[in-house]
Amino acid sequence: MNNQSFPQGQNPTGYSMGITGIPQGGHSQQGQKIGAHELLMAHEVLSGMTNGINSFELYQPHITDSQLLGIWENQLRFMQSSYQNIVNYLHNRGGNQAIPYRTPRPVNPMYGLRNPSPQHPNNNMNQIDDRDVASGMMGCAKSAALQCTWAALECADPNLRNLLAGCAQSAINRAYELFQYMNQKGMYQVPTLADNTTNTMIQSYQAPSTMPMQ
Repeated sequence: MNNQSFPQGQNPTGYSMGITGIPQGGHSQQGQKIGAHELLMAHEVLSGMTNGINSFELYQPHITDSQLLGIWENQLRFMQSSYQNIVNYLHNRGGNQAIPYRTPRPVNPMYGLRNPSPQHPNNNMNQIDDRDVASGMMGCAKSAALQCTWAALECADPNLRNLLAGCAQSAINRAYELFQYMNQKGMYQVPTLADNTTNTMIQSYQAPSTMPMQ
């Protein structure tokens, strides 16, 4: 895995990186209880993170665009740190609150179809290109956003809940960063409806009537 350090000011996490074991009995090392539901959900999240990290490693040889390579490096480092943060917390080795993945820069999206290229499955791995990689990376982020959000909704441990909620927001940011990249490159085009159809749909929703004072 890529274990390069972040440049100054871009460290993705405030947690230490130690690893210890969890004894049996539903307790962490220092006796802190953890519910069965949240432990099983954390298991699903960590399994999903592992799959995402492994998928990223498989994508790397197929990247040719330097901008996409930079996104890949930043996101992989962040995914590795996010995984470690949750493991550390479950092992009762947590530290400061993790720093979320950077918010994507504001960029005006490009609307409309601009001669989109045909899309179809590849016949072999040698045909995988930058668009395939970016799309796969976005799929990993979307999956992580769903898993972490679902896990955080009924998490009894407030600190673990905050960790999971932060991971969900970071996954949203990662997905949108990839959308912006693909949109600017023409890989992800945004079709639009006719103006009349758009306006009709928008106008079909109105503000509620003012309720009388009691």
